[in-house]
Amino acid sequence: MTTASPLGKPALPAQVRQAREALLALLRNLDPQAAKWVEDQRRARSKKPTVVVVGETNRGKSSLVNALLAAPGLSPVDADVATATYLVFDHSPEWLAQACYPGQLAPVGFPLDELVRWVSASHELPEGQLPPRHVEVSGPVPLLERVSVVDTPGVGGLDSVHGELAIEASANATALLFVVDASAPFTASELDFLHRMSDRVETVLFALSKADQFRGWREVLEADRELLAEHAPRFADATFHPVSARMFELADRAPNEQAAGMLREKSGVAELQGALQEMLLGRSVMLGEANTLRALSSALGEQHARLNAERRALSAGEAEAEKLRERRDELAAERRSSTRGWQLKLRGEVQRTRVEIGHEASRQMRDAQSHFRQLIDAAKREELAALPQQVDIALQTISQRVSAMLAQRLNQVTDVALSELFSAEELDIIRAQFARAGGPPVVLRPPDKRPPTAEDKLLVFMGVSGGAGAAKLAAAPLAGFVLFNPVVLPATIVIGLGAGWWMARTRRHAADKQHTKQWLVESIADARSTLDQLVAEQLIEAEQQLSLALDDALSRRIEAIEAELKEVDKTIKMGAQERAKQLSLVTKQVKEVAEGRERAESFLLRIRTLRDRPRDG
Repeated sequence: MTTASPLGKPALPAQVRQAREALLALLRNLDPQAAKWVEDQRRARSKKPTVVVVGETNRGKSSLVNALLAAPGLSPVDADVATATYLVFDHSPEWLAQACYPGQLAPVGFPLDELVRWVSASHELPEGQLPPRHVEVSGPVPLLERVSVVDTPGVGGLDSVHGELAIEASANATALLFVVDASAPFTASELDFLHRMSDRVETVLFALSKADQFRGWREVLEADRELLAEHAPRFADATFHPVSARMFELADRAPNEQAAGMLREKSGVAELQGALQEMLLGRSVMLGEANTLRALSSALGEQHARLNAERRALSAGEAEAEKLRERRDELAAERRSSTRGWQLKLRGEVQRTRVEIGHEASRQMRDAQSHFRQLIDAAKREELAALPQQVDIALQTISQRVSAMLAQRLNQVTDVALSELFSAEELDIIRAQFARAGGPPVVLRPPDKRPPTAEDKLLVFMGVSGGAGAAKLAAAPLAGFVLFNPVVLPATIVIGLGAGWWMARTRRHAADKQHTKQWLVESIADARSTLDQLVAEQLIEAEQQLSLALDDALSRRIEAIEAELKEVDKTIKMGAQERAKQLSLVTKQVKEVAEGRERAESFLLRIRTLRDRPRDG
């Protein structure tokens, strides 16, 4: 991810490290506790990047995943086994597997040899079990010690609802590994998928699969590059890795180690493994540095506001004390008022959020219903059987989009409410207090647990995670907002809606089109009603908790002003010479902190620009 400076300066990672250490030293001299918080944030960040593997049907995607993990047969590769379930591979001392759900249902462990039953459309789930949203598999694979791998579903193609699921999974990835076929150039659906992903994923590598089976793969590669330059120019310079999973597997049956080594080298898999580790680990390090710089910028902003107040006290004396008393009384009156303007503003913003979320959910549900009605009209008898599973994926995708929109709007509501209460300088202090409070201002409440029954027409999962803060949101589709917007509400909500697949397995699905349309209308109506209810509950909780959090912020600000008043009283009693000396010192510190914060923001911008730029091949 890094490049050397043409003028002989250190590369960006080295410059960032130097800046981070210098700014930490500056902060440590001003406020050791704030510096400790920044260092704790840095140590707590996740150090393992994630690569999500996507591709059209029958591109050799799962075979390549097995080759990368050096575990033949681990991820099922038959054409009919991929489902709405995706596979997450991670490291552990021994092989483990568990089915995971997006709500409060506990994961279900199962023997690894039963994996195909949990992820295959042509196999029955174990009796009494529900279809998982994803399956986690962990084992003693060296690559997984450094990188997590996600194998997304491939059935249906990237222009179907499966493509939507792949987009949602990819948004959380450090990088995307896009598997294309060496037999022919990009299809229209592949190019459309890449175009949609161009502003949502940082890094893309391409694997040209089955390169050993097609002599003209080099011409196909050139054609692919030309198509990327025309339709997805951001990825035009991305690296392509010709690979052969089949050749890598043949190495295990080679007559001797020399032949096996030659086959593995020619397969291109080892080279791809190395490229993934080099690129992803570098990206992960820089993302961590960005998080540290953001924390430093927040802490330095707080120090800048504090030092400015001290400088005013040293230069203005009694006049500054009078201004502080007026501000203290103003905030105290605001806190006591029964008709708080900021509370009315907050309530209005929450209601506006409810309306916007409702309209967006309605639009997406209508679009989904219209899409599936057209599919039903054109479907053959056997195609109707696959419809419930596709509805399941569509509802899950809609719920994820609504979740992301809700999280973003709550951030905006927080921004509006804070701006209503505090001046720009005071906001620097409040932001730092929120960031260092040890938890988010709003923790979204999980719903009452309701066990599913076999008679349900609609299976609804809901999951809520709160308190993970920026660490989780940094990996989410809102990562840019959280890392680079100064006002954040570190809370996440995940609402999962599932329909058709379980219904298809628990009751016979009639092939009659009219019956299927009626089922579709009822299922989507039930999903919409449930989604509205869950969003409404979360907004009620969010409004209450945010109100309490801002009331607490008012109390803290009043206490801070009282502390400033004490400092002003001290400065008034100082002699002229002592006050001048102190004023000179504080003025110097204000300048150092301002320059330090500007330096942190400058590196954040550079990291963001470099992150959004495609890597040269």
